[in-house]
Amino acid sequence: MSDNAVKQQTRSQGPRIPGSSGPGEKAKDFKGAIKKLLNYMKKYRIALIVGITFAVLSAAFNIFGPRILSGAITELFNGLVMKNAGTGGIDFDKIAGILISLALVYIVALVCGIVQGWMLSTIAQKTSYDMRKQISEKIHRMPVGYFERNSVGDVLSRITNDVDMMTQTLGQSVTQLVLSTASLVGALIMMLIISPTMTLIAIAILPVSILVVVGITKFSQKFFFRQQEYLGKVNGQVEEEVSGHSVVKLFNHEDESMGEFNDTNDKLYDAAWKSQFFSGLVYPLINLVGNMGYVGVAVLGGLMAFRGSITVGDIQAFVVYIRNFTQPITMMSQVVTQLQTMAAASERVFEFLEEEEEVPDADGAAVVGGAAGGSGGDVGRVTFENVRFGYDPEKIIIKNFSQDVKPGQMVAIVGPTGAGKTTLVKLLMRFYDVNAGAIIVDGNEIRTIRRASLRNDFAMVLQDTWLFKGTIMENIKYGKQDATDEEAIEAAKAAYVDQFVRALPDGYNMMLSEDADNISTGQKQLLTIARAILAESPMLILDEATSSVDTRTEALIQKAMNNLKAGRTSFVIAHRLSTIKDADIILVMNEGDVIEQGTHDDLLAAGGFYADLYMSQFDTLEEE
Repeated sequence: MSDNAVKQQTRSQGPRIPGSSGPGEKAKDFKGAIKKLLNYMKKYRIALIVGITFAVLSAAFNIFGPRILSGAITELFNGLVMKNAGTGGIDFDKIAGILISLALVYIVALVCGIVQGWMLSTIAQKTSYDMRKQISEKIHRMPVGYFERNSVGDVLSRITNDVDMMTQTLGQSVTQLVLSTASLVGALIMMLIISPTMTLIAIAILPVSILVVVGITKFSQKFFFRQQEYLGKVNGQVEEEVSGHSVVKLFNHEDESMGEFNDTNDKLYDAAWKSQFFSGLVYPLINLVGNMGYVGVAVLGGLMAFRGSITVGDIQAFVVYIRNFTQPITMMSQVVTQLQTMAAASERVFEFLEEEEEVPDADGAAVVGGAAGGSGGDVGRVTFENVRFGYDPEKIIIKNFSQDVKPGQMVAIVGPTGAGKTTLVKLLMRFYDVNAGAIIVDGNEIRTIRRASLRNDFAMVLQDTWLFKGTIMENIKYGKQDATDEEAIEAAKAAYVDQFVRALPDGYNMMLSEDADNISTGQKQLLTIARAILAESPMLILDEATSSVDTRTEALIQKAMNNLKAGRTSFVIAHRLSTIKDADIILVMNEGDVIEQGTHDDLLAAGGFYADLYMSQFDTLEEE
């Protein structure tokens, strides 16, 4: 490898460690992380062996090059000596034959290098593909509670930054490790063949080189880990600032935000600069030690050549080999850094993939259809039997809730903010499982049903709308992928979406932005309702579905809901109590538990918590 290549390799390391990790994080179990990664790649072991074999062959042929070239130099030197002495001349045919052999050797080395590069790059990318796929599948199997307790940005960092860093490092480090080892061993063998005496000088500088590399690597590694920490913090701050840009500007928080960012960015700069600087010291120091070895070889080689115990070509070859002997040490120091950061990243990836919080479906869980497999008059029947639940098992919030919901009934869930209204829906959807009791849908205890099968029979409209970047038609069809355009338009009409969509540029083919910011909040809500209508699921869940629309639009949606609920079981979390007067059952919640239940008239007549809540809203409207 040339000096420029080594310098480039040294510079290519440094502060290029993406990801979001904890303070000073490094692999807790380096050997264990590498072992897991190798086990993960075992299906590619044949390709990996082939790639490593070609890497070794490439290094071996490159090692033979200087030895072959030494023959040409020796022949040229002897020819010049004989020509000056008048006893002969230079044998150009012999030199040409040697150079042709040298060219063939380097061509074979090139071909072997191309093959190993192709094989190892393919393995690295396939491993990256497999990991991303498994992380994506894992995300869908993880309970909602995991993402409520953990940073979404951290999960995204694992599937993007950490996997990317692993892929880059895997392809580079394996190649460098094999080439460095092969070059080191090959150069040592060739030096011993040429001159065991001069080899002692090369071996003498090896401990010094190792001490330099180990010392600098150990000292600089903490700056790499610190850089990784602050890089994650900077990414998190930028994400927050971009997603909440309008709020930041609204409250004139630009200066404070910039101050926080600059403080973190300064720390990132400091850690990145130090890691880059100290890692960059490896090459010049190793080069200094190597140059001292060259001086010793030149002096000793000159004396040996003068005595006739070694040829001039062998001295030249030996100088090349001693360089090949010291440069792999520099490369291997970089590989050590790469492997450490790769181990830290792979540990984070496997930590998520092996997360035990995942709640798999029970053995033998059924795949059912038609409202969880009900038939006839049972379709849409939901029964809560002595349900007890707490996010913390030691702090039960729903103490003993029972309710039988008949098919087609509308159940309204009301209460003040934080009362636990959404908790009941989360239990019904199996985002969480009950601590005690049971929830039965159409005669099937929901824990005996596959989650995907259970949720397939619910259409859901949330207070926080979610639309993806795509056309309005594509977003409506998200609820039913195989729906026709005509069916989607009918659903849009039922949700009173059709009129405003047709007034938009390109109508149903209008492209929504990434956060759907090019339409109003109320229009986004209406589109999610149209999506739910198109799904034609036997049961509906509406979580404050009309909270973001005006009174007139709310009245239109209520008409659409009244048409929809015929033959369907509906669970409606309502903020405006005037919208759920016609509910068959109203569940009143406070402090996480159901404290009252009945119809609107019955609850008003009881004069309890619901009556006070209703009258407070009525008084507020009168004041307005």
